[in-house]
Amino acid sequence: MLIKALTAAALVSSASVAVAEDLKLADFQPPTHFVLPQVYEPFGTAISEATNGEVTITTYMGGELGPGPVEQYNRVVDGVADIAFGLPGYTASNFPVTLMTELPGVIDAETGTQAVQDNIDMLSDEYRRVVLVALWNNAPNLLLMGSKAVDSMDDLAGLKIRVPSRNAGLVVEAWGASPVSMPAPEIYNAMQTGVIDGAMIDATTLKAFKLAEVTNHITMGMDTTISSFYMIMNRDSFGELSDEQQQAVLDAGRQASLDGNAAWLAVAEKALADFEATDGKEVITLSDEEAAKFNEASGPVVEKIIADAGPKAAAYVEALKSE
Repeated sequence: MLIKALTAAALVSSASVAVAEDLKLADFQPPTHFVLPQVYEPFGTAISEATNGEVTITTYMGGELGPGPVEQYNRVVDGVADIAFGLPGYTASNFPVTLMTELPGVIDAETGTQAVQDNIDMLSDEYRRVVLVALWNNAPNLLLMGSKAVDSMDDLAGLKIRVPSRNAGLVVEAWGASPVSMPAPEIYNAMQTGVIDGAMIDATTLKAFKLAEVTNHITMGMDTTISSFYMIMNRDSFGELSDEQQQAVLDAGRQASLDGNAAWLAVAEKALADFEATDGKEVITLSDEEAAKFNEASGPVVEKIIADAGPKAAAYVEALKSE
């Protein structure tokens, strides 16, 4: 009986060790980025509380688990990280349907994340190699310019503009500029050294990546792109969790999506206001006439991108617009 009792105790101990997991979350953004306190900490707390502390999250910021934002997807597939933050646009060929949300006019920045969550099952094919934990959109991407102000579409002719994805590049090209693909952490040096004239990116980066230091003019008012961010998880890491633990991760991920969207919108609004209030900085809101020129130029490009992406993409766009 003593042997049986000891064996049972050992099994219980072994089982409790087996279900205890500390998941590694990789992010390439700086440790000071607002995503840490506003998204990751509540995400980790929710998972820990739902699993009685058996599953925890340790976050590695600033590319601590490996450099290169473009490698975030592979970092999860290969198991270097259990969970990773990234942009679908950095590996666009994997996410043609997901990236429909970035096109001008497909979603609204404030309601787009909820619309995506309501139609999340339509994206399942694109995340076969990973588990989609969270997906949200940022604030609208603006034109952050160095020394050259953009008051009209003509002002963009021939300028080199950083873009977050291929689709955004096609939009910028339709506006008359030359798109340059580049991860966000590289923008500062590229603008400072004149490698690019400006960047298409949201206003949170004015502080999060210190782009206010190299930006003198911001142009807004046209229909523009809206980038998406994901948190994806290694399938083996997810499979090692119990059903209840898996559900805790997914539930926390859905809330993280909403938290992420709210954080990006709030930070972008404040960063833009602070930028405009700074001496020597200018925020240009296009006139209705000038904005219409941008929108007329990008309209056919948007239609072609959706058509080329196939019927699943078209159905997804239709579902999002009907929300």
